[in-house]
Amino acid sequence: MSRPIVILGARGMLGTEVVSQLRAVGRRHVAYDLPEWDITRADDLAAAVPDGGIVINCAAYTNVDGAEREDDLAHEVNGRAVGRLGDLARERDAAVIHISTDFVFDGRLDRPYVETDVPNPLNVYGRSKLAGEQALQASGCTHCIVRVQWTYGRAGRNFATKILDLARTKDTLRVVDDQVGSPTSTRQVAEVLRAMIDAPAFPTGLFHMAAAGYAGRHEVARFIVERAGLGVRIEPCGSEAFATPAVRPKNSRFDCTRLRQWLGRPIRKWQPELAQFVEGLCNYS
Repeated sequence: MSRPIVILGARGMLGTEVVSQLRAVGRRHVAYDLPEWDITRADDLAAAVPDGGIVINCAAYTNVDGAEREDDLAHEVNGRAVGRLGDLARERDAAVIHISTDFVFDGRLDRPYVETDVPNPLNVYGRSKLAGEQALQASGCTHCIVRVQWTYGRAGRNFATKILDLARTKDTLRVVDDQVGSPTSTRQVAEVLRAMIDAPAFPTGLFHMAAAGYAGRHEVARFIVERAGLGVRIEPCGSEAFATPAVRPKNSRFDCTRLRQWLGRPIRKWQPELAQFVEGLCNYS
């Protein structure tokens, strides 16, 4: 008999995709999210964690710049609530798959980050997500932490949708070329999470998940507008050209060797996935 599956943050960009894929294969699950359910409410959290189940935690405070103003809220959602989730999971013999971020690193290494690299977040959001990782690890529950980066999907706003919206109203866009990472579709991430819940042995520890290959934000923006058939000009600039409340890491590259070895297959490159996503958006609109 399969273990009960619970998705927290089921209406977010990743949670929506996880729910969609589970429904497509007829996998029973229970989904929770705002406004009727809140990870920061102790009673709500207690009601969501099943005995012997698997909880996929996609619930998060994700407004990177907003976190600079709402430090306590970001730490409550991304940090303290995750620790309480871990305590409940330990008590109920449940396992937790928790989603984290590349923002736990400062981006100053000159190579891709591996799971054993020491985190050093540059902003409140990154610090709150690191606090959640540490609280989950300290809880003693069976858990797996999956760090993702530069995600995009059908639900919610993301870099691709923002670039397309701007490109439809402007002749020229300036996009930073000193932030490097891997645009990663929520579809790919959800496929990995499905593999984890279906695995004969639950995977534990830290995993880095990103599409294969690396690119700067400027290159990604050019790719998006070209695939959309838009003639807007994309000009490169440095991060200092945009004054934002939160500092972003410049190197978000992940080494995904551990995940690739666990999956036993390659991770798909970012270009075909992003092309399909952009073309789908253009056809829909």
